[in-house]
Amino acid sequence: MDNRDEVKAFLSSRRAKITPEQAGLTSYNRNRRVPGLRRSEVADLAGVSVEYYAQLERGNLAGASDSVLQALARALHLDEAEQLHLAALARAAGPGSRTRRKPSAPQVRPSVARVLELMSDVPAFVNNGRGDVIAANALARALYAPMFDDAAGPVNHARFAFLNPRARDFWRDWERIATTTVAMLRAEAGRDPYDKALTDLVGELCTRSEEFRTRWAAHDVRLHSTGIKQFRHPVVGELDLNFETMELTADPGLSMTLLSAPAGSAADDALRLLASWAAARVQAPASSEPR
Repeated sequence: MDNRDEVKAFLSSRRAKITPEQAGLTSYNRNRRVPGLRRSEVADLAGVSVEYYAQLERGNLAGASDSVLQALARALHLDEAEQLHLAALARAAGPGSRTRRKPSAPQVRPSVARVLELMSDVPAFVNNGRGDVIAANALARALYAPMFDDAAGPVNHARFAFLNPRARDFWRDWERIATTTVAMLRAEAGRDPYDKALTDLVGELCTRSEEFRTRWAAHDVRLHSTGIKQFRHPVVGELDLNFETMELTADPGLSMTLLSAPAGSAADDALRLLASWAAARVQAPASSEPR
């Protein structure tokens, strides 16, 4: 993943999404051959020269000050996720950018594993930035059974969403999940463009999935720390669960996601049923062994 190419594609794609009306321009040529703003208009809105903005959009963010990045964010109407992505791209373009970020731990610390184990009433799991599931409690494994049952490689949210045909039935809002998943991977690529495992994953998904390839080319990024996930579970049926994702500050690159349902709701009842099913599923192999 070349940082200069990413910078060029990101800035030009954001520029193409902003109309002159949205940018607040009152005087402009309405006979345009391309959508969005011209480079000269972005430069004027950001308070920089056309030559300097052209240099930035060619991928050279090295040396861009915080004030310039903030001016670009205002001119291009970047949201919070896009602003963070632009800042990450600028850091990656700076001195020492090829010093690879320390990889996230391949497993959770014993104290984190114990916390997951104790949270028996809510599904909980730990991811790295690529969407690999590093650890999960029993209820999370039961909830995401179609993903954990997939034997093709390590458990990974993106690989399941785009390469496993069961995903479209499992996720009632598959289109939204697919778009968000790609946007999160794009943001992670901005933070660490030299992560070989991420590059390999993106290459695999681009090769095997047109749906992924199309979304990846959009260069969209997104934050995904809270909201609702809509499941269609093969055992308990449809349920909507609230989720909260928190960074594990002592373990850079890892985050924990917790899912829950309002007390007394149908989804809460479904989770309790799922917990019973998960317990029976664990006990079944032992009880079926010959005596």
